[in-house]
Amino acid sequence: MLYFLYWPHRLTARTNPSQGLNRSPTLREVTIEIWFKKSYTLTMKKILPIIILILIITSLTMVWQLKNRKKIEVANFEECARLGNPIMESYPRQCRFNEKTFTENIGNELEKNNLIRITTPRSNDVIKSPLEITGEARGVWFFEANFPIVLTDWDGLIIAESYATAQSEWMTKEFVPFKATLIFKNPQYKNNGTLILKKDNPSGLPEHDDALEIPILFDNTI
Repeated sequence: MLYFLYWPHRLTARTNPSQGLNRSPTLREVTIEIWFKKSYTLTMKKILPIIILILIITSLTMVWQLKNRKKIEVANFEECARLGNPIMESYPRQCRFNEKTFTENIGNELEKNNLIRITTPRSNDVIKSPLEITGEARGVWFFEANFPIVLTDWDGLIIAESYATAQSEWMTKEFVPFKATLIFKNPQYKNNGTLILKKDNPSGLPEHDDALEIPILFDNTI
């Protein structure tokens, strides 16, 4: 009995090992071998251009992505974060893009930390009316147990004003807890603004002015 091994590049024929005989391929076997070779060649001729085309498209896509990444200009933390770049969970947070690091704007919160500290809302929180404001400030920040609070839109336009009230004895140099409530309407243009907690200054002298300013975001779903 004969056994045939068909490969794309060769065909061999051999007898059953039990017969112990070898012989040359017949005309039929040679014809089959030629047919297989032609089929393999035709198949490769059809597949090879497709493979090359896929490789070219992949390479062009990678080059395009690299070029566009270099063209993108990022100016601040928000733009960097929107692009999905890595964010370091520090305070303030930091975002890295193209070997540059952008720091999140938290106003002057760190600078005023030894005078006034806000608990709610925090920098870049989304707020809505009525807004409950809590924190603590040193007694020198108050006058008659109060100090003014102002909420502005992105352009600095005042949209709400109120007073924070000390929740314990304010005539001290230590920190005193405070509380306030702001009622306002969301601005129609842009959703960012600033919450300003002013030091009460009954003297009116500019050298005694001071304020904590933190950026906030208005809830535009209302």
